[in-house]
Amino acid sequence: MAAKLAVEKPFPKYFRITREIITRIQRGELQTGALVPSENELIEQHRVSNTTARKALLELEKAGWVKRVRGKGTFVSRQSTVERSVSRIFGFTKNMVEAGRKPSTRLIGFHLRYRDHTQTVNGKDYTLAAPFCEIERLRLADGIPMMKETRYISLQLFPEIHRKNLESSLYDIYEKGYGIRLTEINQMLSAVILSGELLDIFEVGPDVPAFRVEGVSFCGKELIAEMENSVYRGDMYRFAVKAF
Repeated sequence: MAAKLAVEKPFPKYFRITREIITRIQRGELQTGALVPSENELIEQHRVSNTTARKALLELEKAGWVKRVRGKGTFVSRQSTVERSVSRIFGFTKNMVEAGRKPSTRLIGFHLRYRDHTQTVNGKDYTLAAPFCEIERLRLADGIPMMKETRYISLQLFPEIHRKNLESSLYDIYEKGYGIRLTEINQMLSAVILSGELLDIFEVGPDVPAFRVEGVSFCGKELIAEMENSVYRGDMYRFAVKAF
């Protein structure tokens, strides 16, 4: 059988422009409030069409890196937020990479549990059969705490997962280590205010809003792979929903 050679497609021009500007922001070359290159400047610098230049600026704005002010220009945002889609199945690591951030993970808790765990999501009770692995992790982007998650992972589907590197992408572990891919996620989103130990974990003061995400993930019809109870910083995240 003849082997097929994979041909890497180059990134779109607008994407390369956005990556260059994001890199300059991350390096401190473009500080908060700084004026970023205009549409006309991008056209001249990168020899692209006005459509490409406009799309690059639009993508930067959608990702929260810049803010466009009519009649004045486009400026680096005071605090860049990350958009998280609730219509896609993908993990924190990929989300941060797509947003131009450097992701990292810190394992802060670990337990093996031998009693079933039940959660109510969108009005329905779901039960994860024991045994399962309960882990707590702090997820960071560019060194900034973004999310504190608690996950309950089936040891029937993922035996010995507690011996894996739990500071790496769980989705990669599921797929590459066990050949299992998540097929459906049912999540419930609610607004909360950070308090107690979460203030220390996120390194913030009081009155910071947050999102609590409670969910159950499946790898087959009614086959529960994991459950979660996570808290996302509300001042650093935007949740997007796409209707079909």
